Amino acid sequence: MLRFWTLTAAAALLAACGEPAANEPAAPAEAPAPESSADEAGNGGEWPPVGETSAEITADDLHFRISVLADDRFEGRAPGTESGERSAQWIADELARVGVQPAGTEGWYQPVPLIEATLDEERSTLDISINGEPMGLGMRRDAVYWTENPEEHVSIADTELVFVGYGVVAPEYGWNDYDGIDVEGKTVVILVNDPGYADPDAGRFNGEAMTYYGRWTYKYEEAGRQGAAGAIIVHQTEPASYGWDVVASSWSGPQFTLDMPPSDLVPVQGWVQLDVARRLFEATGQDFDALAEAAAEPGFTPVALEGATMSAELHTDLRRLTSNNVVGVIEGSEAPDEYVLLMAHWDHLGVRLNFAADNDIYNGAVDNATGTAAIMEMAEAFARGEQPRRSVLFVAVTAEEQGLLGSAWFGANPTVPLNSIVAGLNIDGELPVGRTEDVVVVGYGASQIEDILREEAEARGRYLTPDPNPEAGYFYRSDHVSLARVGVPMLYAGGGSVHIEHGREFVERAALAYRMNRYHQPADEYNPGWDLSGLEEDARLLYTVARRIADSDEWPNWYEGNEFRSLRDAMMESR
Repeated sequence: MLRFWTLTAAAALLAACGEPAANEPAAPAEAPAPESSADEAGNGGEWPPVGETSAEITADDLHFRISVLADDRFEGRAPGTESGERSAQWIADELARVGVQPAGTEGWYQPVPLIEATLDEERSTLDISINGEPMGLGMRRDAVYWTENPEEHVSIADTELVFVGYGVVAPEYGWNDYDGIDVEGKTVVILVNDPGYADPDAGRFNGEAMTYYGRWTYKYEEAGRQGAAGAIIVHQTEPASYGWDVVASSWSGPQFTLDMPPSDLVPVQGWVQLDVARRLFEATGQDFDALAEAAAEPGFTPVALEGATMSAELHTDLRRLTSNNVVGVIEGSEAPDEYVLLMAHWDHLGVRLNFAADNDIYNGAVDNATGTAAIMEMAEAFARGEQPRRSVLFVAVTAEEQGLLGSAWFGANPTVPLNSIVAGLNIDGELPVGRTEDVVVVGYGASQIEDILREEAEARGRYLTPDPNPEAGYFYRSDHVSLARVGVPMLYAGGGSVHIEHGREFVERAALAYRMNRYHQPADEYNPGWDLSGLEEDARLLYTVARRIADSDEWPNWYEGNEFRSLRDAMMESR
């Protein structure tokens, strides 16, 4: 999932910027894209082409690799499809060609077992009743619901409702929204984001910057650990950072989960519109706004919504399939059992019906052929350069677009011990806007890897820029968080906000145009006219950071106070 750190500023420009002025160059991402150019970059028209790439990280090599990954013949790189898995095989073949060694559980591959679950909406229902009277909730209109249990039929009946504030148990912040209450077999109603968002100046959690406790994934997980039968999140646009249309589209239709024994799963999960929550609270004698405000204060006590119950009958069609993480390694000369991890996701959305245009292939050129090409370039630089002191692990993960599933599987089933991974870098989509003055760090202030990045950036005349929308929680929306959640220090950085020649507005316009016209659309296609000098510069910078860690005996950790610090410290005690 590509982050859009410029959108707050860019949205303000929407009404004014329109088309670029005659004396102002259009953003490169706006140029029309050809149907395919991979054959031109390859040799002899073979498919998929064999590269003739340099040991250096170059824009030409990036063009070649992006053009192949985003070619129509890979049909949008959907996990578990023949064409998608062929793209994974091409990545493995290219890594082998440049001298990387296979390091998966099955050669180059780490198979990831998946379940595609599609709710049968005609046969499924979810409703809340107040004193026996149903509210009459409509799917997508009022609520969105599903189950992650790998079962064809899941039901709950007349479960009591309890408002648990933000639904957070965070010992390091002295916070427990479930303190003193037993929600076994009940349905919990939860606010989105975390208590720091409500009052950034109060010094709670990480202020306006969302922590992992603010993510919907955590809230469902914690509700499951508490034994709840159902978990419903109240949608609010600003703290969620996306509108109801995103909720309705993202959590309806086929949903992917890992095919593994369920652990602490809430049987029924869902979202409700804010106006539904207001009506529910009012009907049970409560004031939603007052309770939401109280929930941001220490010592908040959960509130039973007296007379309200929730029932659900969910019928789901299940299909099991397998996709693959691609895993390679360059063995270290002195500390081969210590690893620097480089990660990107190779998958995208595949082929889908698209009534707005003739093209129905979702190529994912920016998201994330750019990131995959970048780690392939870095792999080649390591393989053809001086052998690093430590080993370097390259993981191109699958099923990111389906919920970070490939990286989640790797985090739960690592191919090397987690406490042997010194640090990790993730690259997830970079707009082809050319060189920038700065480097944006998503989740700024998380780990000591940033100190190394800062020194290397400043040595090249660049500077770090914190993610300007920390409340959106972009740090928790890409694959690195799957490793962070188990304690491994990770960095998510790349791209900039100020173009080296055309300034900030140029980048903002390009980001807005991409978000409005191409993100998760068939129009996210490769263009040979792209200016990849910025991606080249960023890949070289991140390579330098990875090389420095790989050649040292440093063990960067999370900063003190970070929510993942205790996990890392505990992990390293056994090393």
